[in-house]
Amino acid sequence: MAPASPSTARALNDRLALRLLQSEGPLTAGQLKTLTGLSRPTVADLVERLQGSGLIHVVGEAGAARRGPNARVYGIVAEQAYLAGLDVRMDSVEVVVTDLLGTRLAEASAPVAAAADTETAAHEAVALVERAAREAGVTRLHSIGIGAPGLIDPATGDLRDSSSLPAWHRRLVTVLQERLPAAIQVENETNLAALAEQRLGAARGFETFVMIWLSFGIGAAVVLDGKIRRGASGGAGELGFLPVPGTGGLPSKDSCDGGFNSLAWSPGAVRLAAEYGLSPAPDDGELPGAALIRTAVAAVAAGADGTPEDAFLDAYADRVALGAAAVAAVLDPGCVVLGGEIGRAGGAELARRVQDRLTRLSPLHTEVRATELGGQAVLRGALLAAQQSAQDALFPTGT
Repeated sequence: MAPASPSTARALNDRLALRLLQSEGPLTAGQLKTLTGLSRPTVADLVERLQGSGLIHVVGEAGAARRGPNARVYGIVAEQAYLAGLDVRMDSVEVVVTDLLGTRLAEASAPVAAAADTETAAHEAVALVERAAREAGVTRLHSIGIGAPGLIDPATGDLRDSSSLPAWHRRLVTVLQERLPAAIQVENETNLAALAEQRLGAARGFETFVMIWLSFGIGAAVVLDGKIRRGASGGAGELGFLPVPGTGGLPSKDSCDGGFNSLAWSPGAVRLAAEYGLSPAPDDGELPGAALIRTAVAAVAAGADGTPEDAFLDAYADRVALGAAAVAAVLDPGCVVLGGEIGRAGGAELARRVQDRLTRLSPLHTEVRATELGGQAVLRGALLAAQQSAQDALFPTGT
C-alpha cells in the first residue's frame, strides 16, 4: 500500500484530534500530543489549522501557573452545528435540539392526532421540530436523526412500507426536507437504542451484542464487530417471527402470531399474568405488559418470594430466554441487552432471571443486561446519529 500523501496525513491527524476533543473534552496541545502520539510540531500545525477553520477555539488555561501558550486548553466550537433527535412513536413525536457537543438546548413532545390525514399529521410533527429549534434560538439545523418503528431499506435508507405503521411516518422525511434544509438520518428505533446503549449504556465495551426489544411488538438490534447489521432486506432482528415452542402455532410471512412475538409481547405478558391471577392496573398510559412486569418486580423487591408475582416473573423470563437462546446459538453475541418498555420495567431483576435460564439453555456464555438508558435510549441514539452525520460533514477526512 502506498504511503498517505501529506494532505491526506494532515486530514487524518486533524480528524483524530477532533475525535479526541469530542470524546475526552477540552485538551491542551501537550495532552493532544500524548493521546495522538504525534510530534509536537505536527500537533502545533494541526491546532493552528483547526483554529483557522473555526472548528476549535481556546476555552481556558490549564494549571495553576497559567503558563501562556503551552497551557491553553482547546475545545470544539459547539456552535459549528445544531442537531435534532426525533423519537417517532405510533401517535406522538419527541424532539431534542442540541449543539455539536450534545448540550441540550430545547425539548418538546406532542401527540399526533390519530384522526388527522397523512399530510396534516406529517406537518404537525415537523412543526414540533421547528418549535423546538426556535425555543433553542437555532435558525438552522445541520443534521436530524430520526428513530422510528419499522424496517429501513438498506439500499435507500428509507422506511419501508408497512400496513402496521401510520402512513405519516413515511411522509415525515419528505416534509422535513421540504421545510428544513438539514441532513436527515432515519433508522429503526431498536437499532438506535442499541447504538446508544453501546456508546453510553449497558453495552459499553461490547463490539458484538444483541438488543432484544420487548414492547407492544418484539424485535432485536444486531451489532456485529461494532456495526449495526440490517440484513439483505433490512429484516435482521425480526425476532417476533422466530418459531419457538409454547405458542401453539407457527408464524407466517404475513403475521408473527405463533412466533416468539406471541410469547413475549405485551398482550402475551398480560395473558400470562392472568394465569397467575394478576391483571394490569387501570390504564395510566403505561403499556399493560410493562405495568404488570413493573408491579411484579416491585413485589419481589418487597420480599414477595413464592407469590403469584414471583411465579409470573419466572414464567415470563422462561419465555424471553427462548428467544435469547436462539440468538445466542446463531450469533454468539456475548451480550444481550433487554430494552423496550417491558425490558425497562423488568430492569435488573428480569435480566437476572433470563440470565439464569439462558445459562441452562445455551453452552455459550452470554451476559444478559437490562437497558441503562430506558425511555431515552431511542432519542439518545437519534442524537448520536445526527452528531455522526454532522461530524462526517464538518471534520476533514482527506482524499
